[in-house]
Amino acid sequence: MKEHISSVLRQIEQEFNVKILHACEAGSRALGFHSQKSDYDIRFIYLHNLEWYLSIDQGRDVIEIPRHDTISIHVDPLLDVSGWELRKALRLFRKSNPSLLEWLHSSIVYKDDFGIAEKMRALEKEVFSVKPYFYHHLNLAKSNFKNQSKSDDADLKPYLYMVRSVLAAKWAAAHRNIPPVNLNDLLRSLPDSPVKTEAMNILAIKKSGNSISQVKNSILHEYIKSELVQMESYGKHLSENTSDHTESLNSLFQLALEHVWDPEILVNQNKEPDCT
Repeated sequence: MKEHISSVLRQIEQEFNVKILHACEAGSRALGFHSQKSDYDIRFIYLHNLEWYLSIDQGRDVIEIPRHDTISIHVDPLLDVSGWELRKALRLFRKSNPSLLEWLHSSIVYKDDFGIAEKMRALEKEVFSVKPYFYHHLNLAKSNFKNQSKSDDADLKPYLYMVRSVLAAKWAAAHRNIPPVNLNDLLRSLPDSPVKTEAMNILAIKKSGNSISQVKNSILHEYIKSELVQMESYGKHLSENTSDHTESLNSLFQLALEHVWDPEILVNQNKEPDCT
């Protein structure tokens, strides 16, 4: 599958005339609770050539295969491939967008060229704001918990997402940086306890591919319920990073254009515009 993914990424570059700077796994495989039948959620950051950015109109800044876009080669049905143009990615990076930050820290990387992702990670210490990241995961956990509370019979898989969101939010608040993406790594931060044991058991069942629908897990349910109350209170005291890092991010974007593409090849300075 990895070879097929590489072929799909190369085809995207060719057919959309872009350079993919970073491509990674972002779904259950990155989170560490996939089975053999799980989808591959491929996410990437890409750069157009200089001529594209010199247009007076703002172009589309996402590529989504197969939801919106297509390529001329077969794409395995298990693949969900989506990318953000670099300027869009940098604007979201400036806002500490959790999805983008977790792309940059995924342990499953399919492509990482030109050092742009590395430079973004180097800027995290200055750019990262705990508050939006914290509330993103708090709200995810609250939404899943509300759904789980509606019935005594529940699919246990959402508990993995809830536990991960709780641990990720608490990690970010405590360490002021991006937590591990993989749930296994986050669970290691928990002391041995019934909560950790239950989460590990559900994780093992999920990865085996077996069904994990059963009576609601009371240990995890009460743990998450308690944590959500504490997190709601704690979140009120978080402050945002209000520093403006636009200049640094502009410089990174300009550096990418300079090094990834050769402007002399892409733009003919003597070409007369077609005004017909």
